[in-house]
Amino acid sequence: MSNFYKDNNDIQFLFRHMDLESLAKLCEENFKFASQFDSAPSNAKEAITNYDLVLDSLGQLSGDFIAPRAEGVDREGNTLNPDGSVTRAKGIAEDIEKLGQADVMGFTLPHRFGGLNFPTLIYSMAIEIVSRADAALMNIFGLQGIAETINAFASEEIKQQYLPAFSAGKVTGAMVLTEPDAGSDLQSIKVSGHDQDKEKPARVYQDAEGNWFIRGVKRFITNGCGEILLVLARSEPDISDGRGLSLYLVESGPWVKVRRLEDKLGIHGSPTCEMFFNDAPAKLIGERQRGLITYVMSLMNGARIGIAGQSLGIAEAAFRVARDYAATRRQFGVTIEKLPAVRDMLIDMKIAVEAGRTLLYETSRVVDTYVGSEKQLEINPPEEKEALKELRSNSKKYKRLASMLTPMSKYLCSEMCNTVAYNSIQVLGGSGYMRDYACERYARDARITTIYEGTSQLQVVAAVRGVCSGTAEKYLAELASLEYDESVKDLLDILGEGTEIMKDSIVFIKSQGNEYMDLYGRPLVDIAMDLILGYLFCSQASSKFDMQVPVAENTQKDSAKTISMKERKAKIARRFITKNALKIKAYAELVKSADKSTFSEYESLVGPVPEL
Repeated sequence: MSNFYKDNNDIQFLFRHMDLESLAKLCEENFKFASQFDSAPSNAKEAITNYDLVLDSLGQLSGDFIAPRAEGVDREGNTLNPDGSVTRAKGIAEDIEKLGQADVMGFTLPHRFGGLNFPTLIYSMAIEIVSRADAALMNIFGLQGIAETINAFASEEIKQQYLPAFSAGKVTGAMVLTEPDAGSDLQSIKVSGHDQDKEKPARVYQDAEGNWFIRGVKRFITNGCGEILLVLARSEPDISDGRGLSLYLVESGPWVKVRRLEDKLGIHGSPTCEMFFNDAPAKLIGERQRGLITYVMSLMNGARIGIAGQSLGIAEAAFRVARDYAATRRQFGVTIEKLPAVRDMLIDMKIAVEAGRTLLYETSRVVDTYVGSEKQLEINPPEEKEALKELRSNSKKYKRLASMLTPMSKYLCSEMCNTVAYNSIQVLGGSGYMRDYACERYARDARITTIYEGTSQLQVVAAVRGVCSGTAEKYLAELASLEYDESVKDLLDILGEGTEIMKDSIVFIKSQGNEYMDLYGRPLVDIAMDLILGYLFCSQASSKFDMQVPVAENTQKDSAKTISMKERKAKIARRFITKNALKIKAYAELVKSADKSTFSEYESLVGPVPEL
């Protein structure tokens, strides 16, 4: 019997360390729903108990039911039928049915639509747990952002028609954005290319009665065989940029055909579709011309948090395979975890996973706080002027912070995931390269995480703006002002020195222009993330909550078999901060190198385009 929630001490600790009471109060709008819905909590304690119970149930389902089917799902894949429909792998179909029965397909939807109304933070924990069991399944479970977008921007009629079915697990959704000639550059969307007979351009159009229809091709659509499709299309043919795009809801039916299933490196249980819309009836979501600028950007930010959670789940699974193998595989008369190189690799893997989890959960908390503040301003703003002013100020602050932390989380977790999965194979050596162990599947599944929902390079471009605008500096000052235990007080000086190095680097990089900022954005963003994570690890070491957790037996003579989590977090903070202090200095020197050969010497350095 496996429970992927209960067996993870770090999730257990962070669940109790983080301020769930405030998030519950925001999500439940001061618990006003308790009188209307039996499922709604009447206070913070009850809400947190509900969160714990659902995660426990999902952890059990993930460990006992989903994970054992993952290998079969990977090998079976999906089938494209002659009529343009898709048959999912047997295991995925069974998983979706079980998730629906568990009432976890409306995680963040309001009570009035049958949803759980849980915070993003709890949803991130859930995504990680499911992804550890099967990363491909997360691409369906994690697409609940489709329903969130409908709830946030669609008419009440559309909400009532579709959201209860999402909550009940009767339908799944898809983000239908990408086109053959428009990948990350969504502003260039037409609907796509030409229709099948290549006689006229693909388009979205209205008939005489004002009904919308879509005709054209979309590509690389995750779960394109889902029942509810949110389609980004150009409603204003005379406006060529993002202002000409609108968002539409299309139900699956004879007017939507899957033309092909992509033959992918990994996540084989997740169907990635090329789709043709044959004059498909469509319903406008919200207002015209806000499809990309408002609705899809909101949808993609949520999806990026989801991919960060998926990355965490894969990395956690990959680490566990490596850790188990290193403790049992004997070479040169000892288990290989006794070898310094292997031991150091495992420590770095473990800390990297916890760093990713720390940043993602903090990002989720910030997003929840921003969304809750915005909702309060809209529905129930304070009557007292000073309170209203403070709420508006906080909303703006958390919006800026969420805009910086969201791409940071996606970038950090996805890159970390690939590194940990790669190193998991390395620890196992030749065995890791074989299908006898799951780490080869984890490495294949991991590879997509740095690509979809915006590549790591695009995440850096988004995050570096927040770093250079002062958001990172203000956030670090706020973190530095918190109370910390004596065990980590000396580390605060190192973080303070690092912050000054970051500020100096920002001054230089801004003096060189935006092109230089994009070129050296990655080391600068890495500096900011290392500092933020340093403070967050120190905060965990100073937590009001503590618990005893196991340590590896016989790591040293007469070693205790348990350790305080706060003590363990202090050890992690010390290793993380002291090692990264050297990296921060090196990255700062790189940022200030003023080397612009990428621009001036590109043709000479890269050479001519080769013949393939």
